[in-house]
Amino acid sequence: MPEISLIHDPDAGIERLLEIMRRLRDPDSGCPWDIEQDFASIAPYTIEEAYEVADAIERRAWDELPGELGDLLLQTVYHTQMGAEAGQFTFQTVVRAISDKMVARHPHVFGDDSRDKSAEQQTKDWEAIKAAERSGKAQMGALDGVAANLPALLRAVKLQNRAARVGFDWPDAGQVVDKIVEEAGELVEARDLHDVDKMEDEFGDLLFVMANLARHLGVDPEAALRRTNAKFIRRFAAVEARLDAIGRKPQDSDLEEMDALWDAVKRDEHRGKTGD
Repeated sequence: MPEISLIHDPDAGIERLLEIMRRLRDPDSGCPWDIEQDFASIAPYTIEEAYEVADAIERRAWDELPGELGDLLLQTVYHTQMGAEAGQFTFQTVVRAISDKMVARHPHVFGDDSRDKSAEQQTKDWEAIKAAERSGKAQMGALDGVAANLPALLRAVKLQNRAARVGFDWPDAGQVVDKIVEEAGELVEARDLHDVDKMEDEFGDLLFVMANLARHLGVDPEAALRRTNAKFIRRFAAVEARLDAIGRKPQDSDLEEMDALWDAVKRDEHRGKTGD
């Protein structure tokens, strides 16, 4: 059978992967787990694989990156196979759509527009093209089209960017910091009232303004928090190692001792960075 030789041909490229997925979803001979899946059940895996790509890049794990990108590509192939089965779209539909979009959004490369523009002007042109696309989709509001399932901090930044484009923004970071102080005070007031719903509301306001500060500073809040998570893991592991060296575990210690070890780990890190 031709499809069998295609599946086992390491040089067959994307057509091999498309055929593998078609076979996995075959209702008569495919994999029972794969056959049972639908768009909703696969979507969380798609998000997870995208984060694993980002993680490999952040760790500069270049030997792992091809595999992670392959996992992410598989998600696209999976969704397009389900779309083809339902008669909605195919892999080629998706390829055509993104190719058309890239050509339309880069008239300075594929059209008659001048390439003699700053990166800032090209960004403005890009946003103008996207706004025209949204208008064609009846997305008339400034905030229409920002995906609801984005990570909350990332979505906050995207919403704020959209609002800023129509003039709804603080002019400088100092005013954002003042707002952070205000929101922190309101969170403390909610805590003192023991009002859980109010605390969640005020905590959300504080996070939203923190995301806005990140935007004003040119910081990616998701990347910043991932960096801090990694730092916490690294330092806490060092605390555990120092306790282990004296035959103890964290549960055998107390906050005062672990806090002192934490400070020692930080000092050692800083010495390492300064070459002391």
